[in-house]
Amino acid sequence: MEYRQLGASDLKVSALCLGTMTFGEQNSEADAHAQLDLAVSRGVNFIDAAEMYPVPPRAETQGRTESYIGSWLKHQRRDELIIATKIAGPSRGFAWIRNGPHINREHITAAIDDSLKRLQTDYIDLYQIHWPDRYVPMFGATSYDVAEEHDSTPIAEQLQVMADMVKAGKVRHIGLSNETPWGVSEFVKCAEKMGLPKIITVQNAYHLMNRSFETGLAEVCHHTKVGLLAYSPLAFGHLTGKYLADPNAKGRITLFPGFGQRYAKPNVPVASKEYVRIAQEAGLTPAKMALTFARTRWFTGSVILGATNLNQLKENLDSVEVVLSAEVLEKIEAVHRMYPNPAP
Repeated sequence: MEYRQLGASDLKVSALCLGTMTFGEQNSEADAHAQLDLAVSRGVNFIDAAEMYPVPPRAETQGRTESYIGSWLKHQRRDELIIATKIAGPSRGFAWIRNGPHINREHITAAIDDSLKRLQTDYIDLYQIHWPDRYVPMFGATSYDVAEEHDSTPIAEQLQVMADMVKAGKVRHIGLSNETPWGVSEFVKCAEKMGLPKIITVQNAYHLMNRSFETGLAEVCHHTKVGLLAYSPLAFGHLTGKYLADPNAKGRITLFPGFGQRYAKPNVPVASKEYVRIAQEAGLTPAKMALTFARTRWFTGSVILGATNLNQLKENLDSVEVVLSAEVLEKIEAVHRMYPNPAP
């Protein structure tokens, strides 16, 4: 396993990170512990969660993912693991999370304390804002609509509360998720101006069918030394080819209709078919090719992978040994030119 320094921090994380959002919905506590054991045995030291998980979000299950991790974590060498989690933001109707979450002092303090209890740990290595407190287009929306703007907690206030959490020893580093180039820049500038902790990561979707990070965020993150945590590297299973073989194959897309709306777009099937073809012609599984592509981009800090069974997880972990040839990369670029970002 390769280990990388995460942003401008002292954290060294595995190039593959175990995502956990299926724990508590598609995976039982025993399943979760088995995945965690396998990942760690293969060199993974980085585990990502969120107070919102598992998905799809429901009042009955909210927080269960962290609890499953916590019942495992209490038996581990805590100092050998990097644990990341996230606070939910507003605007998505999650009234069961503190009567509607916001990124302000009251909610940040409560969210961190609750996550620490569920994770059964004294500190969180990387604490992230799951999505902005302010309005931004996300989760499939691509155009900014000024009419959607609403009151939100100032970035300076968010950072000040995070700084207090760092000072209290509850959090080591902070990061963002589902952010824009403007948002990353503002968080960095505000931290520098006020002498507050700097964000070290941004966790955004990045895969063969969504390379929008490359347009603006790659430049911003390069100059600000913010690392990308690439999530959904298999595009909810579309890049494994399973939905090409069987549109009704078991997975989040079929189990939870409407949850993956960004993938219900016309060029997703044709683009995924081309990427699957390239992988098969190269003697690779489509999943290994997709994961290797995301892992080997110059701006990637770590790739967040998830699985619902151990065989899937083994295949995903095996991708760390794969090298993509120049010929394969050229073919990938040709498809990208033909079908640019069909699932942003």
